[in-house]
Amino acid sequence: MKVSLKWLSQYVDVPADTKALCDKLDLTGTGVEGVEERAGGFTGVYIGEIVGKVPHPNSDHMFITQVNVGERNVNAQGEPESLQIVCGAQNFNEGDRVPVAMIGAELPVGKIKKSKLRGEVSMGMNCGPRDLGFEGDNYGLIILPEDAPLGMDYAQYAGLSDRVLDLEITPNRPDCLSMEGMAREMGAMYRVPVKAATEGVELVESAPATDSLVEVEVADASRCPRYTARVIRNVKVGPSPEWLAERITAAGARPINNVVDITNYVLFLLGQPLHAFDFDKVAANGKAHIVVRAAEDGEKLTTLDGEERELTNDMTVIATPERAIALAGVMGGLETEVSDETTTVLLEAATFSPAHTSRTSRNLGLISESSMRYERRVDDVTIARNADFAAALIAQVCGGEVSEGLVDQWLQKTEPHTLTYRHDRCRQMMGADIPAQEAVDILERLGCAVALSQGETYTVFVPTFRPDLEREIDLYEEVLRLYGMEKVPGTLPGGRGRIGKRTWEEQVTAKLHLTMRASGVNETQTYAFANPTDMERLRMVPAEGEEAVELINPINADQSVMRQSLVPGLLRSVAYNQNHGVANIQLYEVGNVFAAHEGRKLPRQRTKIACVLAGAMTADGWNVAARPFDFFDGKGILENIVRELALPKARFKALDAEAAPFLQPGRAAELQAGGAQVGWVGEIHPLAADAFEANAPVVAFELDLETLVKIARFERETEAVPEFPPASIDVAFVVDEAVTCERLMQCMTSAGGKLLGSAHLFDVYRDEERLGAGKKSMAFALEYRAADHTLSGEEIEKAHNRLVKKVCAATGAEVRS
Repeated sequence: MKVSLKWLSQYVDVPADTKALCDKLDLTGTGVEGVEERAGGFTGVYIGEIVGKVPHPNSDHMFITQVNVGERNVNAQGEPESLQIVCGAQNFNEGDRVPVAMIGAELPVGKIKKSKLRGEVSMGMNCGPRDLGFEGDNYGLIILPEDAPLGMDYAQYAGLSDRVLDLEITPNRPDCLSMEGMAREMGAMYRVPVKAATEGVELVESAPATDSLVEVEVADASRCPRYTARVIRNVKVGPSPEWLAERITAAGARPINNVVDITNYVLFLLGQPLHAFDFDKVAANGKAHIVVRAAEDGEKLTTLDGEERELTNDMTVIATPERAIALAGVMGGLETEVSDETTTVLLEAATFSPAHTSRTSRNLGLISESSMRYERRVDDVTIARNADFAAALIAQVCGGEVSEGLVDQWLQKTEPHTLTYRHDRCRQMMGADIPAQEAVDILERLGCAVALSQGETYTVFVPTFRPDLEREIDLYEEVLRLYGMEKVPGTLPGGRGRIGKRTWEEQVTAKLHLTMRASGVNETQTYAFANPTDMERLRMVPAEGEEAVELINPINADQSVMRQSLVPGLLRSVAYNQNHGVANIQLYEVGNVFAAHEGRKLPRQRTKIACVLAGAMTADGWNVAARPFDFFDGKGILENIVRELALPKARFKALDAEAAPFLQPGRAAELQAGGAQVGWVGEIHPLAADAFEANAPVVAFELDLETLVKIARFERETEAVPEFPPASIDVAFVVDEAVTCERLMQCMTSAGGKLLGSAHLFDVYRDEERLGAGKKSMAFALEYRAADHTLSGEEIEKAHNRLVKKVCAATGAEVRS
């Protein structure tokens, strides 16, 4: 937001030391991004004298002038040299002193460049009032007194110099998006009185009543909590007076006409966006019927910038019964704009839904001063005051008459709330001995009403223009930032007898990081903001009841929701690396994912760890080719995690295409441990990889960190070194293709009992001629061992036969000879 110190000084004493003021603003939470020296909306304009004037040879109304601007323009010898400027004004003579815009000057009408007019070179511009943004004749020059200092900066001569601060207003401070709000803030910073911004403008009303001219209907209160309308008749639209044009320009806007400039003036002064309609273009049979409603999908509206926009149902429009005439909270319609022929103005002052306004402006690429304020919330309580002030100012500047009364549809009223402020508690938490009366004074200067309850406990009535003050701790913050955080003495935190250590979650997370790095994977970080189509493109279906969290104020339409999985962001990183010639990619991320829940104020938030592998672990060697990553590489990393975190009863369960459509069928599994589902691992489906422009194959997994934290153990079970030798036997079972290794292992472990020390799959063989169609042979190496003696041949044979018999009975297997 741009703040003119000259304008601001009308309401509060502004320190002469601008650098000290900027430092103070930075310390109190308002960032200063820059300071601009302005000259009433223009730069590069100096006082010059017309020393020559001859008619233009190719024009019947233009002149070629020679203008002396003193030392501002010199020749090679360093002597003053006149400028040749082509001028179309008729009200000047040789010897007149006028403002001269030299090449490079910035004016409201644009930047001045060397040009040719009707074949003659022009090295600048002799300026009239409109050229500098003032009210006056379009064709006449500003004639200055004979003693006007030659070559002097015209803005300095005319007392138009100003310093404009470019401030960074945080989203939680919508009250500071106005001169009134900044005056209040500065008054609290320096403990000085603040003058009312609306002082000196009196509203005078006359018949007919506004409600006889305007009818307002709001279809959805959640989209538009309050909408007001006023009518100003017999206005004369024209250029704005100099003071108004100067303030509009200082705030970063361009003067258009007096009516539109007043609406912009009120926006910058009070933070209230307004819109002025040409009443006659809106009304039917002498009465305007305004409807605030949702736009229809595919509905068209040509906005003030001349662009035809196609609207969606998520957008809100101001309409008549027949058509949309404005995009609520963002921009008006071209068809009903105020023009030089306008005589009656319909003035809108309202507040609109921040969420709908934000999505509308982002989706259409229309970011305006109005939308920026509506996105942060416009106070509905002050709308009537702001509308009255604007109407009175239009009548005063444009010579109009304000109709009696205000049409006001106030469907959702913001009620002020109260907070308890305990000053002793504030002192303890902030670590500063702030006098109680000074704290009360700060809160009152910020607009709060403070009443003493007992002792140093107060009841604070929070104004509706401060939606960020929700809790008692917020009051402490306000007191401290304006008291001065630099005054808080530095102290060491108390902790006698305490030993600092990591929490269990931090220990598990640290172990995970070590394990991932030891597995050859690099940590990365991606955006928590996501494209609303990410889950669909990944072919991943969110859990039932979990919806994406939509952002009220997204950076852009492609990052308008919070992510529901870490994998899409990692796939984008894979695609980025592949597109830049990096073939081997091993990345992992630990981060939060989000899901909205109906009926809950805050979204659900869970921490996940995800990994992607693409290419190969190493490059091709002279003696061996690199092996591309596959499913078993991802599974191997998970086995490392299982081992390092000592996850109990860990097992991998195959996932079919229906359960995991985002993974390749036959190359997907679910990790289960401790009786819980921990996550999944597999090769990303080629269609999903292609949707993110990544080249398949890409191996990935995603685990739930909170589940890992619950079931992880660092103490592993140990066994004594065996005293007695094992007996090794190999066995091959011929089974149907549907029988898994996991099923055979379960059966062998159950049947082998205490004597079966281990079982290891070492071969899988298929041959239709020897084994039959749909059959496979799975060979296992078995070890039998007793803890207290050496097994005899009879014991081994008996245990092995029992194992084979039970496995065959349970799975339909046959022992391959």
